[in-house]
Amino acid sequence: MKILMLGDIVGRPGRQIVREYLPSIRKKLGADFVVANGENASGGNGLTEKNAKQLLAAPIDVLTMGNHVWKQRETRDYIDRYDRIVRPINYPPKTPGQGAHIYEHDGVRIAVLNMSGQSFMDNLDSPFTAAEQVVPELVADSDILLVDFHAETTSEKIAMGFYLDGKATAVVGTHTHVQTADARVLPKGTAFITDLGMTGPLNGILGVKAGIIIEQLTTKMPVRYEIERQMPWQLNGVLIDVDEGTGRARHIERVYEIFDEN
Repeated sequence: MKILMLGDIVGRPGRQIVREYLPSIRKKLGADFVVANGENASGGNGLTEKNAKQLLAAPIDVLTMGNHVWKQRETRDYIDRYDRIVRPINYPPKTPGQGAHIYEHDGVRIAVLNMSGQSFMDNLDSPFTAAEQVVPELVADSDILLVDFHAETTSEKIAMGFYLDGKATAVVGTHTHVQTADARVLPKGTAFITDLGMTGPLNGILGVKAGIIIEQLTTKMPVRYEIERQMPWQLNGVLIDVDEGTGRARHIERVYEIFDEN
């Protein structure tokens, strides 16, 4: 089985990439199952229900989230109705939504787990403790376990990769919007990359218009973020080849597509 995991979908450009280009990319890569991070899909902050429906109607099987999951107030009201959306599991127990879910695809049970890091992030429960509590059950009840670890620091994400090596099929980092060059299969069979990158504008700064970020950094004055909408655009992620019998990854490769009008 081949699984495509995509980095943070950012704003309208990211959504348009998914609608217009993902169907052909999925076919070209032979991807059987697609997981994408959607926490920046609505104006760069959170995910509205309208945009969630739009993305799930595209060839995306599961949307994961992150520290911006509650930036759209409506999310708390609709998220429980969508079993194809998972938010970080290390939020408090009474938080709306789910942190993990098991899906079936052609007779294969695929578990998707979302966690948020602690370093330079919101003060949530330890993702390592959360993983210790839920991963054994997810492994027992599924054939494949995919983990989106939404975290800031490379060290914390790499640590999670080794912590779950041999347990998860894949541990991929999201959040920093810059694809790293370290995609590899860890010693015990877990596919890993520190960060998937992003799906959205290429010439912004993490998706935001470059001039706005430069103004903020050079003047130290507050600014209003605006998503860069001009092409070129990019789609970042990884394609993972999985042995369905063992749940181990055989191979992982980076996916980096650029779209331009020319």
